[in-house]
Amino acid sequence: METKRPVILYVEDDPQSRKLMSMLLKGRMKLPHVTILEDSEDFEAHIAALDPKPDIILLDIHMKPFNGFEMLTMLRENEWVRHIPIVALTASVMSEEVQKLKTVGFNGCLAKPIDLETFPETLDRILNGETIWRIVG
Repeated sequence: METKRPVILYVEDDPQSRKLMSMLLKGRMKLPHVTILEDSEDFEAHIAALDPKPDIILLDIHMKPFNGFEMLTMLRENEWVRHIPIVALTASVMSEEVQKLKTVGFNGCLAKPIDLETFPETLDRILNGETIWRIVG
C-alpha cells in the first residue's frame, strides 16, 4: 500500500526560502502536490482555486499585502480549512510573537531558515497531529 503523499501550500515572499523549500519538498521528498505562492496578493482567489486542497499550510508571517496573521484569518473562514494544520514560518521569533501565534490559532511555528535534515520528520509529526513550536533556528 502506498503511503499518502501530503499536499502542501507554502506562502513565502523570500526567493531563497522558496527555492530551498521547493528543492526540499519537490526534489528530496518527491512530493507531487506542492503549491508555492510568492506573495499574498489575491490570496483568497488562490486558496479557492487549489485542487487538490492542502493537507498542511505553511505561512511566512512577515509578508505583504497580507501578513501571516491576516492570511490565517482568511483561511479559517473556509470550512475545508478547519482541520488543516497551519504553521507559521518566521525568521524573527520573539516570545511575545510566539504567544500571539498561539493565541490567534496557528498550529505551530518553525524558525527560518528551516532545518533541512529534520524538516521531513517535523512535517510528518505535524501531519500526524503534533503541535510543534520550533523557535530556535
